[in-house]
Amino acid sequence: MPIAAHRSQKPSAVHTELSANFISLELSQSKWLITSLAPGNGEKMSKFVVAAKDVAGLLARFAELQRKAEARTGKRFGFVVIQEAGLDGFWLHRVLEPEGFESYVVDPASIAVPRRARRVKTDRIDGEMLLRTLLAYSIASSDRL
Repeated sequence: MPIAAHRSQKPSAVHTELSANFISLELSQSKWLITSLAPGNGEKMSKFVVAAKDVAGLLARFAELQRKAEARTGKRFGFVVIQEAGLDGFWLHRVLEPEGFESYVVDPASIAVPRRARRVKTDRIDGEMLLRTLLAYSIASSDRL
């Protein structure tokens, strides 16, 4: 005799509350693409561009992200930033760490990508992939989320 199971009407995706502003930086010679996931913004990724090597513009964008997250949630959150090693990855890491940002520099070859199909390579896609990698690392290593 078949048994009927109760199905929930809620979506099956896992929803978590972020406890930090998660940022990936795609660094090129002419521009830096900032991909962010902030508390109180659902699961929506935001993207912004600043000129390459414009640290003041980058920090101003971070302050704006902080202000918006604080307005939505009433709480102040820290930042966790990831960028690839390369053109500006290491010196930017050395700038961010003393400012209180948790910063990670990764080898581009260490980011998992699908091997079976060809993959379009754009800064937008790479920024999202870096951000997802950072989130996966954060979930695996601590209770940051």
